[in-house]
Amino acid sequence: MAHRDNVVLDVDERPAPWQWFGLSLQHMFSMFGSTVLVPILVGLNPGALFSSGVGTLMYLLITKHKIPAYMGSSFSFVVPMMALMKTTGYPGIAQGTIAVGCVYLIVSVIVTLVGSQWIDRILPPIVVGPIVVVIGLSLAGTAAKDATINSATGHYDLRFFAVAMLTMAITVIFNMYFKGFLGLIPILMGIVAGYIIAVLFGIVDFSPVAHAHWFSLPDFQIPFVDYHPQLYWGAILSMAPIAFVTMTEHLGHIMVLNELTERNYFKEPGLNHTLAGDGTASIIAGFVGGPPVTSYGENIGVMAITRVHSVYVIAGAAVFAIFFSFIGKLSALIESIPSPVIGGISFLLFGVIASSGLRVMIENKIDFNEKRNLMISSVILVIGIGNAYLQLGKYQFSGLAVAAVLGIIMNLILPQKAKSEM
Repeated sequence: MAHRDNVVLDVDERPAPWQWFGLSLQHMFSMFGSTVLVPILVGLNPGALFSSGVGTLMYLLITKHKIPAYMGSSFSFVVPMMALMKTTGYPGIAQGTIAVGCVYLIVSVIVTLVGSQWIDRILPPIVVGPIVVVIGLSLAGTAAKDATINSATGHYDLRFFAVAMLTMAITVIFNMYFKGFLGLIPILMGIVAGYIIAVLFGIVDFSPVAHAHWFSLPDFQIPFVDYHPQLYWGAILSMAPIAFVTMTEHLGHIMVLNELTERNYFKEPGLNHTLAGDGTASIIAGFVGGPPVTSYGENIGVMAITRVHSVYVIAGAAVFAIFFSFIGKLSALIESIPSPVIGGISFLLFGVIASSGLRVMIENKIDFNEKRNLMISSVILVIGIGNAYLQLGKYQFSGLAVAAVLGIIMNLILPQKAKSEM
């Protein structure tokens, strides 16, 4: 496929070896915090790094090396996994994780049979644009909390805010004023510089690094090796339905990648392949000791800022994740990156995703003088960003999922013109 003028490295282009290292490391840093945070919250060993790397490589294989998406731990399953840890332990979580992957595979088969032409009808620009904005801005609160609140005290910390702002500023400077290789890795340079600043501000704890072993096996939890599984219907029924929630988020990420790379991944390699890739990655996670995985907005943000869309770079990040999962001190060093550094970077990553949604609406000339467009976008934006979630018993559907469903329904049932406009 021809190289696009506004892109530094297109999807199918391979970087030079010395570039490859830095670009892939940048992606690994971007997803690391969230990917290991999920198992930490649940009470699992952060072996999720290994499963995310292997899952990403499998995803790239199933999608024919055409979609630059990274698979990281999904936050949508944290609540049911925390409950299961108190009852069944990881064996129940493993079955739920595998069930989630199977739901993806079943939907993938259905899409293969009925086709994906319906996507263009239910997801026009007036629905896609606001959903993409929500994907970026719904995470704004997390970024702001990382940048301001000291988790040790639970209170506002001016040092945290200063580190976040300086990290953000340095990242912007590298992105705007540097050419060549340094201009391609502003996120990595921002994280490194932010880490050094955080050390100077005295907010980095090196004790986990000192105590970590150089070489340590990930805490694999393999059925019939580490435990003897039985059928946990409660675990399956509590986790499998949430697959439809993460599927909505996955579709949103594919929409962003479509706009970013100027392709239509719903048609080639096809929605069936992208769903099968995501589902297979979760099944792999369930067999090795990780939580369910899904595509990551952080990595999409990196691609949007750097204009490097290469699947080779994503594959390199996955290999790094696998490698680092065996090197205890390296993993501990990356885990020691304080939250304000991540917060400062996230201001840009999440903001760029939101800006991509605005671009969708601008490029498609969405007319907000039309009441129909105003109604649809208003509902999606406020419900999604405000996270007006739906709680049905044990199941929680995020504000993003609710907003996406409502936007699709409104688009299908509202007339093209309001009566007052006729």
